[in-house]
This record gives sequence, structure tokens and C-alpha cells, in this order.
Amino acid sequence: MYKLLLCWRYLRTRYIALASVVSVMLGVATMIVVNGVMAGFSHEMQDRLHSILSDIVFETHGLEGFPDPEWHMQQIRTVAGDAIEGMTPTVSVPAMLSFQYGGNWIPRPVQLVGIDERTQHQAGDFGKYLQHPENRQAMAFVLRESGYDTHSALDAAAASSSAGHTGHERTAMRSAGWVHRRETVSRQRAMVKEAERNNPPVVGDDIFGQRDVQAAAAAERAADIDPFAARDGQQAVFDPLREQHTGLVLGIALATYRDSDGEDRFLIMPGDDVKLTFPTAGTPPRAVDDTFTIVDLYESKMSEYDSSLVFVPISRLQELRGMVDPNTGLRYATSIQIKLKPGVDGNAVRDKLRRAFPPEMFSISTWRDKQGALLAAVQMETAILNVLLFMIIAVAGFGILAIFFMIVVEKTRDIGILKSLGASGRGIMGIFLGYGLSLGALGAGVGMVMGLLFIWNINDIAHLLSLLTGQEVFDPSIYYFYQIPTIVDPWTVTWIVAGAVGIAVLASVLPARRAAALHPVEALRYE
Repeated sequence: MYKLLLCWRYLRTRYIALASVVSVMLGVATMIVVNGVMAGFSHEMQDRLHSILSDIVFETHGLEGFPDPEWHMQQIRTVAGDAIEGMTPTVSVPAMLSFQYGGNWIPRPVQLVGIDERTQHQAGDFGKYLQHPENRQAMAFVLRESGYDTHSALDAAAASSSAGHTGHERTAMRSAGWVHRRETVSRQRAMVKEAERNNPPVVGDDIFGQRDVQAAAAAERAADIDPFAARDGQQAVFDPLREQHTGLVLGIALATYRDSDGEDRFLIMPGDDVKLTFPTAGTPPRAVDDTFTIVDLYESKMSEYDSSLVFVPISRLQELRGMVDPNTGLRYATSIQIKLKPGVDGNAVRDKLRRAFPPEMFSISTWRDKQGALLAAVQMETAILNVLLFMIIAVAGFGILAIFFMIVVEKTRDIGILKSLGASGRGIMGIFLGYGLSLGALGAGVGMVMGLLFIWNINDIAHLLSLLTGQEVFDPSIYYFYQIPTIVDPWTVTWIVAGAVGIAVLASVLPARRAAALHPVEALRYE
């Protein structure tokens, strides 16, 4: 009983120990916050990576692809059918995206992916990152009348103008679709009429017999004829008010940019037409192009994807690239995305498929293999941060060590009196070990509560800091998350608290042993 009384007395009167308690508290709180944020980032990143890459990716080495993906999917099911939940073929090829903004053509290098909208949902979570609710339920490359929004949409319209489309990053695009397309076409036709009035055709003096170049270009953009087809001499009738080109889903970062005021400006929106140029599958390849209509935007909040990926129907891409055998009608694909059943070991299925298919023709890997370097970098960063932050608690441990040695020196006579009254060496040692345990438990407990409260309110705190500093603390344009993602792992919190308490107890061992080893007579004669 006397040991508890002395521990409590030292804890109340030794205010110098408060510094050690605060060090332990800050170390525990910081480690909990850092691990929670890093776990949230890692989970969100892996979830978004996995939305594009299925559990296993079966692909060819070149851009020419392999024939008859249906037959290959049957062979894959023969090898590992019990483990497979769904599959879908894809065609992936580098391309150049071109669109008009402010009267100028803007090019963007992209990765063009042909997908099968009927089976894509069976192999991944592509649909949940689209901006139209109907497409999130069932993907279709058709332009919707309206209703486009983001997952955290606000009730503001993305207004279109001759200079472009402006709005906040989370702006709801409820006036997009066919409504926006008709407004754009009407505006272009008005521009053509104005250009024709200001620049009438030149007759006689112009030896080439051509209209003004600018008026001709404006007329070509707004005519009821596909402008890109017209250049090839194909006068196919096309009414942009009632028809659309082949549908296209565009990464949202390709359609927006942030201006100097921090506002997001839409360059293009659903309903706008763009041009894609890409190589054919022949040898040697040649460049082909076609016009597409944006039907939706893809927003995974991963810059690597949102700023580079463009999705089109696989059948149309196969036709344009010459990936359809003219004699047999067999189609080609560059990869097959394979989704496994829950609980199946992806590495085991990957190894089984590698043994069944020749490695010189096919590359078979899990989605973790494809993103191994990025995932390893995140894990290494988390480990290094934990080591560095744990040093804060180690510093607190050295503080406890120094304080306890000082207490032993100050209380030498008291220790001698206790021993002369019958206290054992183990009892004296227990006083200091209990004192160290109390300091560690108090600091770790308060730190745990502070860390959890900080995590639960981290986005409110970030918003408050943004208001105080006048600049965005957590910029979505950099991190591609609208909110700071956090995940609290009970096991991680447990080992952080236990480690802090353990360090405090270990720091008190040497002073406790020294106190226990004091001879009563020598202790009473001290000073």
C-alpha cells in the first residue's frame, strides 16, 4: 500500500515530471495522427488504383494485341475458373486528344482505353467514379440530357460561355449534356453568321475563289456536317442538335484547370466534341483520327489517372485501329482484366496462369505488381515516419531516466528510513517502477485521446487553418482528395500506447535498481 501512496505523492508534487508526461503525450498523439492519415491515404490510393486495374491483368507485350479475346477468356476460365468472378477485354493505346477552347486547338497526350460497357462492371469499379448517376448504375456511351454532378456536388450550375466553362471544383454540372450541346451549336451558328456578314466571299479579285480563312474555319466548326469527315471529302450529313459522335469518357483533370484566383475553370464539358489521334495496329503503324462526343467525366482523384485516361467503346476503337480481321471477323484486344472472387490468393492464380500461357507472348501480373513501386514507396514512407516520431517518445524516456536518478539522490535518506522500517529492495524498486508506469500511462492515455480527437476533426481543423492563414492547407489540386482521408486502426493505436508505456517503464529500471541496492546504514548516513 505504501508503494501506491508514494507513487501518488511523487506524481502530485514532482512538477518536473510534467515535462516527461507532455513529451509522451505529444509523441503518442502525433504517431496516432500520422498513422491514421497515412492509412487513409494508402487505402484511398489503393482503392483508386484498383478501380482501373483489376485483380489480375492479362496483357500482350505490343500494341497490336492478341486475336479473339473471347477464346482467351474461355482458356483462362479453364485454368482458374473457380477463382474468377468476372472478366472484360480492353484495348489500350497512347493517343493525342485535341479540342477547341477560346478559338484555339489545345492538344493533350492521353492514354486511350477501349472498354466494353456491358462487362466492364464485372471486372472493376470503373462506374462509381463517373459523374452521371445513371452511368454509375449502368455505363453507356450516350449523352444524357442533364443531371451530371460530382459525388459531393453543390447546387451551382456550370455555366457555359464563349470563353469557356467556369465553376468550383465540386461544381454540379446539372446544365450539361444535350442542353449544353444545343447552346454551344446555337452560339457557333451565330458566330458563323456574324463572320459571314463581316467577311463576305471574295469574287474575282481572289484568284483562289475562297472565303475569308477565319469565316471558313468558323463555318466548318458549326456546319451540320462532321468537320473532320468533311476534310476527307466525305459529306456525311450530321445534325449536332440531334446526334452525337461516338461517346467518350474523359478524365476530369483533362477538362479543367485552376486559374490564379483558385477557381476551377472547365475547358470542355459533356456535350462537347473532341478529336482523338492514335496509331493503327498495322506494321508500320499510321496515324488515324476520329471525332468523339464527351458523354461523361471520370474522377478517381488520382492525378495519374484523371489527367491521362480517356475511355471509348472498345468496338469502335478496334475498328479504327484495324483490330478486326476482315476475313474471319475476329477482334483483337491488348489486355483482359480479371476480377477474382473474395478471399482468393491473387499471386497463386497469377502463377497458375503464367504456367499455362507462354511468357514471350503474354504478361500476367496482379494489380499490386503493376503498382509495386508506388505501394512500396508509401509503406517505406510510413515506416520512416514512425521511426522518426517514435524518437520523440524515446527523448521523453531519457527525461524520465534523468528525473528518476535525481529523485533517488534527493530521497536517499527517505529510502534508508523505509529500508530500516522493513521495506524490501523489491518494494523500493516497485515504487520507482510504479512511478514510471504512472507517468507513461498518463502521458499515453492523454495523447491517445488527443490524437483520436484530432483525427475525427482533422478536416475542420484544416479548414480553420485555411481561414487563419489565408491559403488552402490541404489543396485538392495537389493531393486529389477533397477531404483528408483517415483510418483509425485499433491495433496500431494499441501498440503505440503500449510502446510509450513500455519506454517509460524501461527508463525507470536503472534508477529503481540503484535505489533498491542502497544499504540502509549508508543511506541514513547520506549528508
